Amino acid sequence: RFGASRGGDALARRVEQSLGLALPTAPRIVSSAGHDVIWSGPDQWLLRARSRGEMPSLIAELARYAAVSDQSDARAALRLSGPHLRDALAKGAMIDLHPAAFAVGDAAATSVAHLGVQLWRLPDAAEGSAFEIMVARSLAGSFWSWFAASAAEFGCRVVAGRG
Repeated sequence: RFGASRGGDALARRVEQSLGLALPTAPRIVSSAGHDVIWSGPDQWLLRARSRGEMPSLIAELARYAAVSDQSDARAALRLSGPHLRDALAKGAMIDLHPAAFAVGDAAATSVAHLGVQLWRLPDAAEGSAFEIMVARSLAGSFWSWFAASAAEFGCRVVAGRG
């Protein structure tokens, strides 16, 4: 996670040079083959790298322009999809997840089931709408239990997977 501490323009240039991505200035996610940058609030972003090995050098590079904290082990990331996913999430989400209000690529720092989350909408999957949700690792079990109960009404079953 990083936030502009001195000169947001210099930080934006450095991120574009290093990652080939423009910092989102609204609640969105921007992605490349190797990285995601997710807007977390005014002058705050979450950086995800597909290769964990490069994070120390990225952190050192960005620390010249921003306050940076490594949260690699602090969060659990859940990629969810299905025909009734939006309905299940709507039971606890504090924001409107309808496609007209929350488009592909939109991101939000909000709460679901009274748990702080960061979520973004992915392109729809073959089985329905898709979202990625990050929750504090210590609360992931609570989120997962709530989600399984919320999805059960729609005949959904939770299938674990990686990838």
